Amino acid sequence: MNAQGEVVGAGDFTAQARQVFGNLRLALAEVGFTFEHVVKLTLFLTDMADLPQLRAVRDEFIDLARPPASSAVQVAALVRPELLVEVEAIAAAP
Repeated sequence: MNAQGEVVGAGDFTAQARQVFGNLRLALAEVGFTFEHVVKLTLFLTDMADLPQLRAVRDEFIDLARPPASSAVQVAALVRPELLVEVEAIAAAP
């Protein structure tokens, strides 16, 4: 979702994934962190067939030389039916 609480990219998995990671970037920046501080990602998808797209978007944001631990989980649904992906990130201070 965007800052106004509107769904971004309804029906467009890649657009939603980019929005999710962009939102995470903003949240990390609010506490002075970057994706380099992320030690664990949990990826929730409504369709595991979208995992390659999610990995491609994730790889635009993380350090591929030192990626965080990751888990992917297929779920029946997310909080709103038009949402296709949710990402949980755990970051650690140096």
